[in-house]
Amino acid sequence: MGDLLTSELARIAQEIDSRFDVLLTPPDDSRRTLYEAMRHAAIGGGKRLRPLLVCAAARLFAVDPECALRTALAVEAIHVYSLVHDDLPAMDDDDIRRGRPTVHKAFDEATAILVGDAFQAMAFEILAAPATHSDPFVRAELVTALAVASGPAGMVGGQAMDMAAAAVMHDLGTVSRLQQLKTGALVAFSIEAGAILGRNPPEGRTRLRAFAHDLGLAFQIADDLLDAEGDPAAMGKAAGKDDAAGKATFVSLLGIDRARAQAQSLSRQAIEHLGNFGREADLLREIADYAVDRDR
Repeated sequence: MGDLLTSELARIAQEIDSRFDVLLTPPDDSRRTLYEAMRHAAIGGGKRLRPLLVCAAARLFAVDPECALRTALAVEAIHVYSLVHDDLPAMDDDDIRRGRPTVHKAFDEATAILVGDAFQAMAFEILAAPATHSDPFVRAELVTALAVASGPAGMVGGQAMDMAAAAVMHDLGTVSRLQQLKTGALVAFSIEAGAILGRNPPEGRTRLRAFAHDLGLAFQIADDLLDAEGDPAAMGKAAGKDDAAGKATFVSLLGIDRARAQAQSLSRQAIEHLGNFGREADLLREIADYAVDRDR
């Protein structure tokens, strides 16, 4: 990783942890276990890629860093909710997440469901608050865009397709569509959120959307490669889950070498979409490189 990316990853991770720490102070009543489980899920560990993307994209439009960080926190709340629910026995049935027991293992399944529900609600509460942006139209656009990205036309729809993957023989186009929804939709929102915060009109976001599309696919192919050949200790979660479940992935369809080449090609292509930006896009360029070179 470059020096800029290394420092920004560390800074954003610290900011997200510290804000969750304040928001999730356990109350002195019967909700305490819920808050403790939310803290277990959200604080410490994780790549914090989506918050980093929000802040990196916001730089392109000179957005107030506080507005960007609040939006980044909302995106991470949605991401955490999705991980907690994905790990449940009825879904992907994982025991380890970010190097420690998943929420339903550390607590119980009912608490894990409530944790996910609470994080989803919290995300929209954060976005709708005046502190996120002084313009109510900007806040409304953020809320709408995140709802679409995280709902049946986005992340949840992709997860539904993923759950059906073992029973259906998917081709490369279907797997690409699945991942554009499951992973790519939230990545795309994270990047477009910077433009929304900067009041950049939809017609001015074409290159950013193209960057997000290619980055999201590159990131997912890298995830598939890590699942196939990554180190569970470095990743903080089990490897080989997709193959064991019989799921079609970029690796199973392309093979390891072609999948790696495709990820690298998509990363380079993503960077090319930023050609009309100057040094203010350097962090996004480094993220595109990091997406395919990471070990977790």
